[in-house]
Amino acid sequence: MKLAVVGGGSTYTPELVDGFARLRNALPVTELVLADPAEDRLELVGGLARRMLARAGHPAAVTTTGDLDAAVADADAVLLQLRVGGQAARERDETWPLECGCVGQETTGAGGLAKALRTVPVVLDIAERVRRANPGAWIIDFTNPVGIVTRALLNEGHRAVGLCNVAIGLQRKFAALLEVEPGELHLDHVGLNHLTWELGVRPGGPEGRDALPGLLARHGAAIAADLRLPEPLLHRLGAVPSYYLRYFYAHDEVVAEMRDRPPRAAEVAAMERGLLEMYADPALDTKPELLARRGGAYYSEAAVALAAALLGGGTGGAGEGAQVVNVRNDGTLPFLPDDAVVEVPAAVSPAGAKPLPVPPLDPICTGLISAVTAYEHLALDAALRGGRDRVFAALLAHPLVGRYALAEKLTDRLLAHNREYLAWA
Repeated sequence: MKLAVVGGGSTYTPELVDGFARLRNALPVTELVLADPAEDRLELVGGLARRMLARAGHPAAVTTTGDLDAAVADADAVLLQLRVGGQAARERDETWPLECGCVGQETTGAGGLAKALRTVPVVLDIAERVRRANPGAWIIDFTNPVGIVTRALLNEGHRAVGLCNVAIGLQRKFAALLEVEPGELHLDHVGLNHLTWELGVRPGGPEGRDALPGLLARHGAAIAADLRLPEPLLHRLGAVPSYYLRYFYAHDEVVAEMRDRPPRAAEVAAMERGLLEMYADPALDTKPELLARRGGAYYSEAAVALAAALLGGGTGGAGEGAQVVNVRNDGTLPFLPDDAVVEVPAAVSPAGAKPLPVPPLDPICTGLISAVTAYEHLALDAALRGGRDRVFAALLAHPLVGRYALAEKLTDRLLAHNREYLAWA
């Protein structure tokens, strides 16, 4: 089994390799190809990957290349984890929106739109090359903004599933509180990528009794503190929102905090420099503890489970085989168009990901989901066809913008900071 990782020079990659090593029975990888144009980073990450697999006695061969076509040739699955523009572009996304009084974040709001505009054309080019090399290969997208990128891939007919680690992180936290194994816990996880709510927490599978009311009663304060949201809000919602919803529910507070501290991208860039120094040590053969602070917790478990199911290692059933993924709506949320991409539990098999039925949503959620879906539609249109008016329309539609003068100002700043990446600008 050959897997290719596009963006393989990322400091995330050892987390993924650690999962391949630990979960080899679920996903028997024989060849791992790391593809990245950054040769210096790629060799450091590739060297550590080889040492990690050797330490684990894993037989997979690790190769590194800057040749994308060679990397994806004959691959059974291709994982996308790229960042167009690197941490420098991310830092700009996190700063110029603040000049206008808006959240500066790499996936949400105006910064998220900038990332989508840079990323969608690149990902579609990669996907087309995967299709030419091996039409049967699956594409697993971990590249943000996952919802918009996955929608672009599916609209072009690619065999793609989007993946985020928010759900698996919450599953692990709830399982610890309930003192059950994570695999026994089904989440009624509903919404869009980075815009989701846990409507139910069910030990034993989708038909299990909902433990969420008890979790909120006993651990509401701790859950709320972890999300940095008021505990009464969780009780009024009767659900647990993802931490990304803090950008909506506490927008002004978040903006004030962001203005008073260095951008997250600067922190990550410093971590990456430290990690790459560690990766250069020929004695290092395990993922360093610092990597946990980089983000992407449980990414490897989620990626291995998804790849295993798509390639025939999972059950594909509604119980044990259910995984939270980003997938075409097709009526799952009846108030959204069929071609919207939603983040919900799905039965995953070599035939693809089929969404499972989800509980009905309260209007307090459906309104926000509908608005962000409309924004994502306009964002994808702007990414595919370009033009200042399309960028402005996407920003005007976004719930965190929504004002004419503000959308005009943000459009100007977005274009000024991203002209080098936008062929039409």
